[in-house]
Amino acid sequence: MSSALNKKDLQRIFEKLDKSGDGFVSLEELLRRIGVEFSQQELESLVGKPRLDLDEFLSLYDSISNIIEEEGDLAKAFKVFDLNGDGLISCEELESVLGRLGLWDENSGQDCRRMIRFYDTNFDGFLDFEEFKSMLLRTVSS
Repeated sequence: MSSALNKKDLQRIFEKLDKSGDGFVSLEELLRRIGVEFSQQELESLVGKPRLDLDEFLSLYDSISNIIEEEGDLAKAFKVFDLNGDGLISCEELESVLGRLGLWDENSGQDCRRMIRFYDTNFDGFLDFEEFKSMLLRTVSS
């Protein structure tokens, strides 16, 4: 487990959430306690069941921790490319950063615009964080 909470801490949390003492925590109880922006139906479709035992709870926590850690790393990478800090990556910013890394030259400018156009889902000519994340995750998984 790569999180700040250890297994013993998580077991105590699980036991507090398990009000009935039956060894399960319902997603309804979990949502009520942690206050995330999911509906019970959304969480159930992700988890695949209406309640979790301790091992499933630990696994869910580990998955969520990994997602949060990944999001943090992606946010740091995004800030490297967002040179002016406006929350968007322009073609010029992308070229500048890639150029500093030795991955870009003046002859490849057309590819930059094409790359942004491909991942620019709202067609504003820039990459926002979600579009940047999509680009990186597709590139890494390919």
